[in-house]
Amino acid sequence: MDALELVKKGSTLVFLGIPQHTLFGIDTQMFSVGPNFKGIKMIPPGIHFVYYSSSNRGGSEFSPMIGFFVDLNPSEVIVRKWDPQEERLVKVPEEEEERYARAVKSLEFDKYLGPYNLSQYGEWKMLSNYITKSVIERIEPIGGDITVINEPDILETGRKTAMEEALSEQLRNNNSNIPTSDDKFKKRGCYYTKIPRLIKKKGAISHNLTSLNLDKTSLLESILMKEYGETEDLLLGELQFAFIAFLMGQSLEGFLQWKAIVHLLFGCIEAPLHSRSRLFTKFMKVLYSQLRYALQKGQTGNTDAAKGPITLLDESFLSSDSFLHQLCKEYFSLVLEAPVVDGDLLTCTRRLKELLETSLGWVFQQNNGDAVFYDEDDEFAPVVVMMDE
Repeated sequence: MDALELVKKGSTLVFLGIPQHTLFGIDTQMFSVGPNFKGIKMIPPGIHFVYYSSSNRGGSEFSPMIGFFVDLNPSEVIVRKWDPQEERLVKVPEEEEERYARAVKSLEFDKYLGPYNLSQYGEWKMLSNYITKSVIERIEPIGGDITVINEPDILETGRKTAMEEALSEQLRNNNSNIPTSDDKFKKRGCYYTKIPRLIKKKGAISHNLTSLNLDKTSLLESILMKEYGETEDLLLGELQFAFIAFLMGQSLEGFLQWKAIVHLLFGCIEAPLHSRSRLFTKFMKVLYSQLRYALQKGQTGNTDAAKGPITLLDESFLSSDSFLHQLCKEYFSLVLEAPVVDGDLLTCTRRLKELLETSLGWVFQQNNGDAVFYDEDDEFAPVVVMMDE
């Protein structure tokens, strides 16, 4: 859809009363709000993620990020209004929204609306192409707002590796207004699919359980059947949802779910080579787009409008001793050394490997005698199941 079509068919988001200096983003675009800002126009129809963080009067301190997904129809106008008491955007009554929609279509708001940057739309589509309306409705929290404000239990008491603890600390420092024990902030997080750490089968003998837990293929098959109705794209949609919630919405819960799904898929031995080669080809493309975007953002994210968890990606998340490096190392060895492998999967795997080698200097050559080390607190490290005494 070109610019002329977007003027006619593009959707519009109207945001009334957002305080000046608020950091405001849609998809991969983020900026600081000026005094006349009232929304975004010429938005391509489809799935989008809106996120914002209000500041103090001087624009030097920011509140926790709040984000939400929208599924826009052609020419649709959605209106939200700033609630100064709750410090967030809230929906307006339907009659009021219809009145503003007529004003937008008669161009009364045109000079207050910033145009959607179409040059960045392709990048956004690569990050969200498996997210559908049904994916959003299945996962989004009550009320739709995704924010670390609703995750105090994860920040304070959840079991975390050293890297995740560093992320928690960074989010606390970046968002000093996060509550820790206020009863009014009940659990309103996302409804992510539970990814078990261990496979447990009643009556199974020890060495069979160990084998099942070293190759996650049977766990993947079980989750695809029970949670996603055998629809692989729903799993990929949840992976993208969690990544966007984390990277743009600063959600620790989103990061933990993204990590759990990555661990599940990279922990499979049989699936990528035989039963689920098509799923793993798509997974490689999704992960490539996510990491490439994170790396590019890390290199250019030096303005207030670009700050966020990306600094942790630079330091710990993408370090050579991170969980991701170890998982990739084992997976690349599995696929690239297999005697028979799907051609598309091989191409996509090599592409991801090259990205990590050239961008981060990661080394994946592993001799047979090399040991693989995991963070001692990593709940997703390989498990050997011992027989009961």
